Amino acid sequence: MRKNSIKNTRINAEVQKTLANLIRGEIKDPRIAPMTCVTDVEVAPDLKTCKVYISVLGDDDTRHQTMEGLKSAEGYMRHQLAESLNLRNTPALTFIEDTSTQYGMEMSRKIDEVMAPIHARNQDLQEEEE
Repeated sequence: MRKNSIKNTRINAEVQKTLANLIRGEIKDPRIAPMTCVTDVEVAPDLKTCKVYISVLGDDDTRHQTMEGLKSAEGYMRHQLAESLNLRNTPALTFIEDTSTQYGMEMSRKIDEVMAPIHARNQDLQEEEE
């Protein structure tokens, strides 16, 4: 099975949906932040390993605690994955922190800072014309 095959794409989507539901509703670890999102999943073509990309909104301590909580719940989540999906092998889960959301928010904030004086100047010019 190729990495980009239709079958692998469907498996990735199902694993992502199942893990997101587990994190949101079934795991009761207080270390896991409520704003935790499964952004992407990459299941290896041989179904032995799975990279789970996790995005967490919060400070560095919150992200670190959430990643620790997810790593400790890995066995439970793998078991639940095996029960809900009928796969030949249940992949071993590896959680990877996805910082793209944080990066995007930071870039948006910087753009807003740069554009604020321009917007203020445009408003002043419009008020002068009136």
